[in-house]
Amino acid sequence: QVQLVESGGGLVQPGGSLRLSCAASGSISRYLRMGWYRQAPGKERELVATIRDGGYINYADSVLGRFTFWINNAKNMMFLQMNRLKPEDTAVYYCYYLWTSDCWGQGTQVTVSS
Repeated sequence: QVQLVESGGGLVQPGGSLRLSCAASGSISRYLRMGWYRQAPGKERELVATIRDGGYINYADSVLGRFTFWINNAKNMMFLQMNRLKPEDTAVYYCYYLWTSDCWGQGTQVTVSS
């Protein structure tokens, strides 16, 4: 089973940017689905951006045009560039990978506040 470790979270002011990284312990070149989810306090975990087998990337409407998801297969890493951050983007962000089993990272906190 692939292990996932996120990094790059932190505190940022509204309108700022952060880049999240997710390092996988093994190859992620074959997948059924992978990407990023987030969970805000008191809310359910929600999709942020995912890619499905075939290469189609799906973004949540709330982040479309502000967030960009991509993969570096050579480094077994996935990334989430977050621009024009808003307070409502505050959450714990998790990377996710599905091939033969579900794999989740431990999460990284993103706080958007002035």
